[in-house]
Amino acid sequence: MTYTEAIEILRKSGEKFEFEPKWGQGLQSEHEKWLAGTYCKGPVFVTDYPASLKPFYMRKNDYSSSSSSSSTTLSATTTADGTEDRTTVACVDLLVPGIGELMGGSLREERLEVLQRQIQEFGLDQEEYQWYMDLRKFGTVPHGGWGIGFERYILMVTGMDNVRDVIPFPRYIHHKN
Repeated sequence: MTYTEAIEILRKSGEKFEFEPKWGQGLQSEHEKWLAGTYCKGPVFVTDYPASLKPFYMRKNDYSSSSSSSSTTLSATTTADGTEDRTTVACVDLLVPGIGELMGGSLREERLEVLQRQIQEFGLDQEEYQWYMDLRKFGTVPHGGWGIGFERYILMVTGMDNVRDVIPFPRYIHHKN
């Protein structure tokens, strides 16, 4: 399902979430767990998140994710000039019941001019990322990457209830031993 579809499903669910699901805001853990556990009753891929939520290097989709029939009830990200931005990126999160996000991935921006514009729009120093832009300048191909939350994977495999129980050397606030 797309991020836009996920937001619509969450809003129409009738559930009382601590954090109200809104287009342009990240999915909270409670949203992820409800989508995978209650709604889908199994793992689900959520794609096409708003560009405003993701890093500059994720490839922007060449289409808008506002194809939903009730898009008028969903707010979009507002840009500095007051216009709505429903630009999405080519990314995916794998949500699993009881855990939430297990894996995330995306296509990377291979178009130099788009990458330069993104770096500028994110307020990043062009010189600091010159090496990264040079990778595109001297030739690249469409490519992507992904990562898995290893401890969350172990949590899923073992059936434990808390991720702290599967971290080999846990460190957390106010824990002295």
